[in-house]
Amino acid sequence: MKALYVKIAVAVALFVSFVVPMNVFAAQDELPPLRGGSEEDVRDPDPVTFTQLKQSFPDSFYYMGDPNEKQVALTFDDGPDPRHTSQILEVLDKYDVLGTFFVLGARAEAYPELLQEIDEAGHDIGSHTFWHPNLTDDDEEDLVARLDWELTQTERVVEESVGYKPRLFRAPYGSLNIELMEHLTERGNIAVGWNADSQDWQQIPSEEIVDILRSEISPGSIVLMHDGGNWDQTITSADALDTLIPELLADGYEFVTVSDMLDVDRAL
Repeated sequence: MKALYVKIAVAVALFVSFVVPMNVFAAQDELPPLRGGSEEDVRDPDPVTFTQLKQSFPDSFYYMGDPNEKQVALTFDDGPDPRHTSQILEVLDKYDVLGTFFVLGARAEAYPELLQEIDEAGHDIGSHTFWHPNLTDDDEEDLVARLDWELTQTERVVEESVGYKPRLFRAPYGSLNIELMEHLTERGNIAVGWNADSQDWQQIPSEEIVDILRSEISPGSIVLMHDGGNWDQTITSADALDTLIPELLADGYEFVTVSDMLDVDRAL
């Protein structure tokens, strides 16, 4: 009986924590917020390292592709965002380049036309949770339940718009632990990190982003960029890509989606 009461209490807490904010947002005409805080404010929440996750989950966690293949996968987090997503799509289209967009369910639900534009252009769509919480936050009573709700709600929104549930997943802030990875593996998800960080989340000029990525990109790189952020954040990734993409193409790089790089299905 005590176990039953605990389960009921957890369910109520999840409802209040997850559903109520959705209803509050429904009455507001603004970009859905990053619930865990901006990347600039919350990065480095002390998660398990990407190397440790790869060692423990070699078939369900990746932060780079084959270093013997001159490929690069551009990835974009925190969208769709009407301020930035369209600009990035225009640059990718200009050079006939594909990327992977890890979308927030709340923003995909608010801007389904942008989600459909991403899909129609041939890009991969992955999940970046619904509300962008810090999934390893010690204040959460049930981390796995939180993760499962975030995944399920985002899958619902993406499937309604583009017809499939995303298999690819990136945790906000890259923050995962062993328990969460076990759950992702059981669900059949592929968790994706990165080995080249544009640091665009620090609101730096596009020239700095280009310089950073020139030094960090190598064969098999998965590149972290953003096509969304908080309302007060300025992201210059589109301008940076307009410089960087032709340079990498001239150097013989092939731009691929994450699912192509890893040779995995993008849908559950």
